[in-house]
Amino acid sequence: MAYIEKHGLQVDTQLAEFVEARALPGTEVDGDAFWKGFSEIVHVLGPKNKALLDHRQDLKAQIDAWHIERRGKLHDRDEYQAFLKDIGYLVEEGADFEIETANVDPEIAKVPGPQLVVPIMNARYALNAANARWGSLYDAMYGTDVLGDLPEPGGYNRGRGGRVVARARVMLDDHFPIDGTSHADVRTYEVVDGALLMDGNPLRSPEKFKGYRGSRANPEAILLQNNGLHMELLFDGNNMIGRRDQAALADVLVESAMSAIMDCEDSVAAVDAADKVLCYSNWLGLMKGDLEEEVTKGGKTTTRRLNPDREYTAPDGSAFTLKGRALLWVRNVGHLMTNPSILDKDGNEVFEGLMDGMMTTLIAMHDLKRDSGNSVHGSVYVVKPKMHGPDEVAFAAEVFDKVEDILGLPRHTVKIGIMDEERRTTVNLKECIRAAKHRVAFINTGFLDRTGDEIHTSMEAGPFSRKDFIKRKSWIGAYENQNVDVGLECGLQGKAQIGKGMWAAPDMMAAMMEEKIGHPRSGANCAWVPSPTAATLHALHYHQVDVFAVQDKIKAGGRRGHVENILDIPLATYRAWSDDQITREVENNAQGILGYVVRWIDQGVGCSKVPDINNVGLMEDRATCRISSQHIANWLHHGVVERDQVMEIMRRMALVVDEQNAGDAAYTPMGPDFQGLAFQAACDLVFLGTVQPAGYTEPILHARRLELKGSQ
Repeated sequence: MAYIEKHGLQVDTQLAEFVEARALPGTEVDGDAFWKGFSEIVHVLGPKNKALLDHRQDLKAQIDAWHIERRGKLHDRDEYQAFLKDIGYLVEEGADFEIETANVDPEIAKVPGPQLVVPIMNARYALNAANARWGSLYDAMYGTDVLGDLPEPGGYNRGRGGRVVARARVMLDDHFPIDGTSHADVRTYEVVDGALLMDGNPLRSPEKFKGYRGSRANPEAILLQNNGLHMELLFDGNNMIGRRDQAALADVLVESAMSAIMDCEDSVAAVDAADKVLCYSNWLGLMKGDLEEEVTKGGKTTTRRLNPDREYTAPDGSAFTLKGRALLWVRNVGHLMTNPSILDKDGNEVFEGLMDGMMTTLIAMHDLKRDSGNSVHGSVYVVKPKMHGPDEVAFAAEVFDKVEDILGLPRHTVKIGIMDEERRTTVNLKECIRAAKHRVAFINTGFLDRTGDEIHTSMEAGPFSRKDFIKRKSWIGAYENQNVDVGLECGLQGKAQIGKGMWAAPDMMAAMMEEKIGHPRSGANCAWVPSPTAATLHALHYHQVDVFAVQDKIKAGGRRGHVENILDIPLATYRAWSDDQITREVENNAQGILGYVVRWIDQGVGCSKVPDINNVGLMEDRATCRISSQHIANWLHHGVVERDQVMEIMRRMALVVDEQNAGDAAYTPMGPDFQGLAFQAACDLVFLGTVQPAGYTEPILHARRLELKGSQ
């Protein structure tokens, strides 16, 4: 790498050029002041960052010693909780309060709905996610298994199309019923004296009609609203579907992904300046509104751009618009990792989270200067992951105080999303929210990272249950409930998102429709989905469930999740596992690790659909890799399996992964020699798992990826 000096910092020339030639112009931020201010952040807040990481390690050592001293004895929950309080791991919960976050956009504060998470290094994925605000219900139903089967290969099947239309009409009757008739029987939709009439019949709830396009007598589109979310009926007698429909109804558009997280963290493989510049460049294109990507499909190349806003006529005849794009968050890196893009005055890599905070906020200033951009209320939305406890949340707030001062932004312009995915944050959630009460606009749960941290934190307590059984333990329900309970106690309702985790199987939409309705029913006003199509389908759940009414009931009933239940460690209580059961568990973990890591190291792919041991495609990122590697490491540590046994399984599963990827011309097989960096990285994650900071995969993955890039 080549570096240039900036106020005591050594900045990679690629990154420096990007900042000065592309990010700064148009912001009115002076370049010299920018670098001077960032140098102050690095050299003043960097040592605080390191001290927080050292404190993590100190607490972990004390917890390890406590478990080792009591090994073989029954776990005493009360004694354990008192110990965690004594060492400062569990802090005293303070008086009730409500967050004071201001200028939050309605997509976050007022409208429950799906949320997409996408790797920002991929411009096509980023554009698809931003444009997933509106999705075709007909396409989503026709092309997935929600009808009970998948479409046959070939052209359009009229029978299947008819099933889609019938199902959509039933949905319209459920959410927008008509007095005296059904959408299935309607032949004409028209607007008369500001009211929507179907064959002369009004909606049972006339206020759900919000607008139209085209003429009143023959509208091109009808806009409806239920539980805050919109649907748009599209009419076109020349369309393949519309010309066979009695009302010329050609499609139903569903307001789908209300928000999307552009991820610089778990779903990307960004290890150096070139990678970071790609991340920041795509974020800049989104914030300026000019991101484009050429996409070739079926031999045809098109240019993908951000969708414009949607224009309508209101019932009273006035014109108005609705957003055409999801509200965008950017997920920064957490407090742990450093990056060689910038070195401090002593030649050390700077903390990547500090760099992300400064760079992504600077870039977002372009959005704040344009009309109808991402935020209409002048806010910047940053998800901050992998924070452990209130002190680390307070540190993140302090970082953004300093960033705002350097960039000349009003205090609390930057809103923070707190990911409740580390145990010390979970058990101190109320105080974590208090530490950023002027900035919090999002909290969520994430089973995978949360379980990975659970295993690592309690590594010395004993062998953990098999992964499927961990999900059935009491702690997970208490964790999920407490997140919603505490969020509501702290006044997040109507001001912020309370989110739930990802549906990991993008091809299993019928199962998603059965299970994921549990998220709005739990009081969560957003939940993660793996694709725009999944967002369109999951949006139907928010029409079925009035989330704010659910939240009102939860608030009236009091807290359901409690710390003492969350601290029940999901250890194996009955260990008469057969050799086959043990082998199968390790095989499943190993196959997932290898399938993910080989693409991460060799191809720089940070998130992808990885076939599991049963060839079911699952969305994998570093969180899934963390839980699997920590689980094997735990079983190794406690002698459930031996090193030689695990190594044999790793090699055997590597050959399975090689076979699953045989059709990928860019794929480098791991076998039969097993000498490649990807296989070595996967083994490191397992065999060195007990000594990785908080069980994170990043240190090993980054080191091996940099090693590979350096050899090319």
